[in-house]
Amino acid sequence: MTRPARPWLWPLAPAYRLTLALRAAQLRTGLMPVRRLRWPVVSVGNLAVGGAGKTPLAIALAQALAARGICVDVLSRGYGRPRSTPPLRVDPHGDAERFGDEPLVIARVAGVPVFVAPDRYQAGLLAERSGPSGSGLHLLDDGFQHRRLHRDLDILLLSRRDLADHLLPAGNLREPLHAAARASVFAIPQDEPDVADWIGAQGWERPVWRLSRRMDVPPCDGPVVAFCGIARPHQFFAGLERAGLRIAARFAFADHHRYSAGDLQRIAAAARGAHASLLLTTEKDRARLGSLSANLSAGVPLQAVPLRICIDNESEAIAWLVARLQTIAGRPD
Repeated sequence: MTRPARPWLWPLAPAYRLTLALRAAQLRTGLMPVRRLRWPVVSVGNLAVGGAGKTPLAIALAQALAARGICVDVLSRGYGRPRSTPPLRVDPHGDAERFGDEPLVIARVAGVPVFVAPDRYQAGLLAERSGPSGSGLHLLDDGFQHRRLHRDLDILLLSRRDLADHLLPAGNLREPLHAAARASVFAIPQDEPDVADWIGAQGWERPVWRLSRRMDVPPCDGPVVAFCGIARPHQFFAGLERAGLRIAARFAFADHHRYSAGDLQRIAAAARGAHASLLLTTEKDRARLGSLSANLSAGVPLQAVPLRICIDNESEAIAWLVARLQTIAGRPD
């Protein structure tokens, strides 16, 4: 393993591990009830905090399932929303303050209904009341740890970084590595075959989907200024540079950062000073900016750079997923 990201918090890790064990015991014994929705639930999640590609994978799955004529929606917590806010269907033309940045991006890009609530069960009830009278499918975005909602399949994103990480709060793992045994499908980076080797060494005979990431970077001959507030900003900047762009200035903020007028003034000033041709950010950040993007009007166009996840042999993977759900649906309770 690598050195923990926050080694000074290592003494608190046993207390966090104990909390996880108590919660698992409550779920196992029924002290913490697990509720079931009428439609099947497929969870997309990971073990670590942030930056794994859960939202782009949820979008890819939603689009692929909808293309097969399946009535699919996405249930999300809506990070940053007030906890007292009632369950809502996301308006693609709405704002991140009301719906959260990731749900807004999913609704805009995937083109399927998205419902948000701190309790995803309540979001699912609203979805089923709002949806067709027949059957449908819920995708649970960032749901691996949301175990109070029954799920029929768990898709777990797992990377080399996770295998070398440590438990919170010293590291970034929300659960120990052995929790990966709950997964129904493993989704791993295409260029990390050693992760598949590790899965096989555990004796877990589950499908392994290999994923590739694609940033749709706009062509630009001049310098650009890039900014983002995501879990792993270096991936965004590195993707722009791999595409051949010259980054004159970069700004990295905390994940889910709420931009202020001062932030945008600094970015606009850097763009003017560098004679930048473009201002580039992520779709999540563009969603959070909302009307504040007008503060960037320095004569430099602002563009969001989409991140897409592609599943190798996607048609085969989706066919397996649909067949597996049909098999589960046919079982007696």
